[in-house]
Amino acid sequence: MTIPSFNTALNLHGKYALTANSRDIATTINLPGDVHGALLAADLIPDPYYGENEKVVMWVNETAWTVERRFEASAADISGYLTLTLSEVDCIATIFLNGEEIVRTDNSFVRHDIDVTGKVRAGENTLRIEFDIAPDVAKARSDAHPFPIPFTYNYQTNGLKGIHMNFIRKAACHAGWDWGICTMPIGVYGTMSLRKSRLARQESVEVNQAHGANSVELSIKTRIFAFAHGEVELEHTIAGQTITDKVSVQKGENVFTHNVIIQNPKIWWPAGQGEQPLYELTTNLEGEVTTRKIGLRKLEWIIEKDEIDHSFKCRINGRDITMMGANWIPADAIPSRITPTVIRDLLESAKAANMNMLRIWGGGQYEPDYFYDLCDELGILLWHDFMFSCMSYPSNREFLASVETEITQQVRRLSHHVSIALWCGDNEVIGSLNWYPETKADPGRYLANYDRLNSMLHRIVEDEDPARRFWPSSPSLGYMDFSDGWHSDTRGDLHYWDVWHSAKSFDAYRSVNPRFASEFGFQSFTSMNVIETFSEEKDRNPSSPVMENHQRNNGGNARIIETMTRYFRFPRDFDQMVFLSQIQQGLAIKTAIEYWRSTKPRCMGTLYWQINDIWPVASWSSLDYGGQWKLMQYMAKRFFRLVNVVAVPNAENTAISLKGINDTGSAASLTLDVQAVKVTGETRTVFSGKAAVGPDAASVLATMSLSDLADDEFLYFSWKDAAGTTIGENDYFPKPYKAYELVQPTIASSWSDRDGQAVLTLVSDKPAVFATATVDVPGYFSDNALTLLPGKPVELVFHPRHGASVTSADLRNSLKIRNLAETF
Repeated sequence: MTIPSFNTALNLHGKYALTANSRDIATTINLPGDVHGALLAADLIPDPYYGENEKVVMWVNETAWTVERRFEASAADISGYLTLTLSEVDCIATIFLNGEEIVRTDNSFVRHDIDVTGKVRAGENTLRIEFDIAPDVAKARSDAHPFPIPFTYNYQTNGLKGIHMNFIRKAACHAGWDWGICTMPIGVYGTMSLRKSRLARQESVEVNQAHGANSVELSIKTRIFAFAHGEVELEHTIAGQTITDKVSVQKGENVFTHNVIIQNPKIWWPAGQGEQPLYELTTNLEGEVTTRKIGLRKLEWIIEKDEIDHSFKCRINGRDITMMGANWIPADAIPSRITPTVIRDLLESAKAANMNMLRIWGGGQYEPDYFYDLCDELGILLWHDFMFSCMSYPSNREFLASVETEITQQVRRLSHHVSIALWCGDNEVIGSLNWYPETKADPGRYLANYDRLNSMLHRIVEDEDPARRFWPSSPSLGYMDFSDGWHSDTRGDLHYWDVWHSAKSFDAYRSVNPRFASEFGFQSFTSMNVIETFSEEKDRNPSSPVMENHQRNNGGNARIIETMTRYFRFPRDFDQMVFLSQIQQGLAIKTAIEYWRSTKPRCMGTLYWQINDIWPVASWSSLDYGGQWKLMQYMAKRFFRLVNVVAVPNAENTAISLKGINDTGSAASLTLDVQAVKVTGETRTVFSGKAAVGPDAASVLATMSLSDLADDEFLYFSWKDAAGTTIGENDYFPKPYKAYELVQPTIASSWSDRDGQAVLTLVSDKPAVFATATVDVPGYFSDNALTLLPGKPVELVFHPRHGASVTSADLRNSLKIRNLAETF
């Protein structure tokens, strides 16, 4: 049966006039888009990311802006009930249609569906949006609040005056962070359309799953907004089944539920654990057609008492699977630069590094629909914070009402996505109660204030998405436990920052034993070719004003360099310092993750801070701004291998255990070969044998005394599967690298093309530590930052990014090879 098509939509994307009367500016802006992007296109501001231009363009967010356009509507376009839908207005704005004020907005996370029936005329119409100055509005609200609510110190990096972002609803990091530039973008993103309905429009479609032995029952909940009483025709199609229903609606919101049973379903698994089949659900409300991809899987968080305290693990389709990945921040500080192409590139790099989970951090934003679609497709699960971070928020009636709309809409929009694994109330807001003089002086008031908001978030999740777990905060000890869980490693999730912020040694990562490490990190400089995009040659010094402006964490550059002197010999120039900073960043996180994974099943999740950058900056990211792989991304690909072998020293660093880690559902039979290697190249075998690691387990494969190693020896070990295929290699240096008299190797390279891919072969005459190949073409090698043993060829396959195709001829001339011995 074909249902009639009455409902249509008029797209309002396109070119608008952009004006700022106070500055006598008149230009154009493409919407969806933002003011910074428009001013850059019109050559009215310099690149905010270059040099210290952040300060030069600060006036943009301190200016009132207006956007306006005329659009044509035919008589057919307006022959029904009309809704103006604006999915993201950023942020404080008054919207006019044909000169009449129709709505005021103050929450960029809320979709506005505005009834404009009778307000649009056949012929020419005018849509105008007047933006207030968001920092001024935020300050006025803060000043008017009955008690002080301080904003995060992260807004005061590099001398910024700070903005009361806890009093307005937009991405908190738009005002800057300890890795972020302050842009405070202004604009409209996402859907901009005039929707015509015969009687009703779609509001949301949610899908719940009930898994049986050989079937999955889907409960499809459709919310419809009706302008008047009557009947509408609704149709759902999925897996070759179609449900068509004529339903009676009352004025306002209506909810209808339809059930579909899928026999012999194709089950969705996270990346590395199986396939990611998706079923397309099409919903048709009298011509208003929406599509969603549905993955079928059962996901539970197992938080129950055990011999330690309480477990914290993710059970998927009956298996307890270790979550491996990183934290995610917005892809750009200028929203118009965030595109599906940019997001796909970043997410594909996450999957290529063996990640199966990302944490969408609470100081950022709810991502566009295509982000979640890509995570569904790629098998990347999402720990999803709600957008609150590092400071207290108001709990007055107006604020809570706005947030209630926000959270309800976002949960309804996103809950059908198979990738959503958990809803988390906030990032570090519980912990922040102990950070500020105001909150510490009156803890009872601020805890009650926190509970009002957090309890509402919990209630909304229970009402709107009961199948998913709500977690109060990250880090947190659990339900209704608002104590400081930062340093408790027996239950809940843990943020461990003592290595970076307290300048402890990398060994300190082995002093804690988290159940789930959801945030921890170590900084490096961004790559040299990225530094060249925002600096002149004279700026390329860690203490220059430009390099310090591109470091937002107090003392960050000094900490990078001070740590360097603990583990490495001082680099001979700035370029080598940048390279060495990325080696030590990767080494720090490798130390943490290899140890924590080896404690499985105690620790069942490691999400480092952070995978991506919002602009070119020294930070904790493993991908440069723009998506280029830093050395830690390569190391992540190795330390997140599903079947891995890692070296774990005892507390006295006198003995070492080689532990096998198996994050697959089948037993792993391994052949392990361990060699002691002198820095001059001589090798001897210290262990060789077969071992088995059970499914989803970690166990000791071999132990040895470090006194058996000579002063100039390190361990190098490799392991093969039952078929004799080498599946991994690793090393362990018992002493800091600076203690070894490394010999400068000669590394020979050769290129070939195989199956449409460029292959680089490296052979070294001496041990080469952190041997790294780079080329100018965007892409990454199959491995990098390697330890090469003398005379042992290593093949590296080049993977171009952005869907490009390359041959070895495209790469040969720009090849550079470097290693640790050349840094001093």
